[in-house]
Amino acid sequence: MLFSEILAQITPAAEQTISLPEGWGQGRALFGGLTAAIAWQHIHYGASEEQALRSFTVSFVAPVQPGEATLRRRILREGKNVTQIAAEIIQGDNVVLSALASYGCTRESAVTVTDTPVAHVPPREQGLPFPKIALMPEFTHHFDYAVTVGGLPFTGNKSREFGGWMRFCTESNPMTIGYLLGLVDAWPPALLPHLSQPAPASSLTWTIEFPEPLNTQRQSNDWWQYVAHIDYAAHGYGHTHAHIWDEAGELVAISRQTVTVFG
Repeated sequence: MLFSEILAQITPAAEQTISLPEGWGQGRALFGGLTAAIAWQHIHYGASEEQALRSFTVSFVAPVQPGEATLRRRILREGKNVTQIAAEIIQGDNVVLSALASYGCTRESAVTVTDTPVAHVPPREQGLPFPKIALMPEFTHHFDYAVTVGGLPFTGNKSREFGGWMRFCTESNPMTIGYLLGLVDAWPPALLPHLSQPAPASSLTWTIEFPEPLNTQRQSNDWWQYVAHIDYAAHGYGHTHAHIWDEAGELVAISRQTVTVFG
């Protein structure tokens, strides 16, 4: 089942039940980028068209499993300038994912700082792909990668940076926040190249911020640039931030994650 087909199940209803398919596994759970995109799509139906998404925060409470899931949405506050909307994914009467989105309108301000981090990502022709083999998580087969910063997971590479190029290989649709969430989270945690053998790891919390409204003229199968930086890692947890640029080098998002690692 395609990423777009999964999101297409979601309706504007504040509470609803959808079916989560097989084929998008990530260890013992469904791929976090997919479940985050489901939460965003549900939230977005409750947002005003006059306000753009500024920040989206996800807490991965428990492993999300294939099968039926209930979506619940609440508008926490709807103001003239900013609206806060919460959503939950529920399975078996338990919350398995909680999300909070902050939407805000553009307004005049005396503060303007628009110099953004520049992409210095080596060309993707120099990159290493993730092998499309059975040992790789299921969800990775829906994406193309070119690792040009740092090293592949589990290779003992001690760089604090990790990234390269990414795109959907099974979708060709106008870009949305949902697709971007899938792309960004398709990258393994930046801690994994430090390990010399496979070990479980997953995102605990994830916040992604959008300096400008997303350019929907882009396509989901366009190439996008991603570089994550490890700020601190110890005691089984890592704290990272990442920048995401389009193919032309325009900054589109800033991502921050707390990661758990069992190795």
